[in-house]
Amino acid sequence: MKDLPADQRPREKLLARGPTALADAELLALLLRTGTAGTGVLALAQQVLDHCGGFAGLLAVQPDSLKGIKGLGPAKQAELRAVMEMARRALAQQLKAAPVFDSPTGVKDYLALKLGGHDREVFAVLFVDAQHRLLALEEMFHGSLTQTSVYPREVVKRALAWNAAAVVLAHNHPSGIAEPSRADEFLTQSLRTALGMVDVRVLDHVVVGRGHVVSMAERGLI
Repeated sequence: MKDLPADQRPREKLLARGPTALADAELLALLLRTGTAGTGVLALAQQVLDHCGGFAGLLAVQPDSLKGIKGLGPAKQAELRAVMEMARRALAQQLKAAPVFDSPTGVKDYLALKLGGHDREVFAVLFVDAQHRLLALEEMFHGSLTQTSVYPREVVKRALAWNAAAVVLAHNHPSGIAEPSRADEFLTQSLRTALGMVDVRVLDHVVVGRGHVVSMAERGLI
């Protein structure tokens, strides 16, 4: 970093021109601060982004995946995980403060952060109150690379426990392809029927891929 002209160093660029003037690797380099022998911090930052698939992948990456990056020791891993968790909590705080569908992009971003990095399929439920504010997100079922067994009775029990008025269903596709399957459509209808018996609405079913999120409600499938 010291080899760069002063006005090209990430910190100086940010202070002079604002964070939007920095490339992705430059922003991450500010957080990493140092590189390794033979690898400067900018190069290390780019390696991390390439490994994770950009910032979206980095924010959703599982901790074990970070361990495979040479030069990313425990201290740097801890700092990155702290930043990821701050991003998740910030989005969750926003969803708790206002109706979830006031910010559909926020819902998608939150679910991408929570589910996008899993290497196995995970089925989660966002429980919301009568004003559609977030009560909680629970990862209820974990499965294999391709499928997860979901039990409507358990979803109903948790909805009653939270006194939820509605839910947003969500699951990831570890393959990376976020297109809903026929099985996803069938499951959604089964859960709508089960939850409808206790007056809980299904607002949406969100499918999370890698870098892409699909709302079944927006597709007209709810």
